[in-house]
Amino acid sequence: MNTRIAGLLCVAALAAFAATAAARAADLDPKAVAFTLPDKIQWKDNPAGTNQSAILYGDPSKPEPYAMLIRWKAGNMSRPHFHPNDRFFYVVSGTWWVGTGTRFDPNATVPMPAGTYVVHYGKGIHYDGAKDGDVVIALHGMGPATSTPAEQK
Repeated sequence: MNTRIAGLLCVAALAAFAATAAARAADLDPKAVAFTLPDKIQWKDNPAGTNQSAILYGDPSKPEPYAMLIRWKAGNMSRPHFHPNDRFFYVVSGTWWVGTGTRFDPNATVPMPAGTYVVHYGKGIHYDGAKDGDVVIALHGMGPATSTPAEQK
């Protein structure tokens, strides 16, 4: 299966999970289905305090598939950077703003409203974040999920 299609399916499944009503644990066979209700997802602040993330599976620091949720706080944007591998996103809520190139220009970003599917191609220089409101995005990728600064000043 094409990795882009697989990524799209995974991110779509994550988004569907996030939007699904709570299920009763007694009704599901734990050998068949695992789930985490929204109030049990463990969000962690990043060191700068600009966003929070919750790892759903895998380890982004290792060379393996992973999935996570990222909550960008309003008014925060990353600076131009790139990642070594393709990354697949689904905007769960809010509007995520995405720009490309080495010059940081928040006014040149394009709005990605809830429901939008986005691919950041490996080694493609981009920047992104939240402007007027918080944003939640679902991310699926192959680790290690490193970020290399690429801003031209």
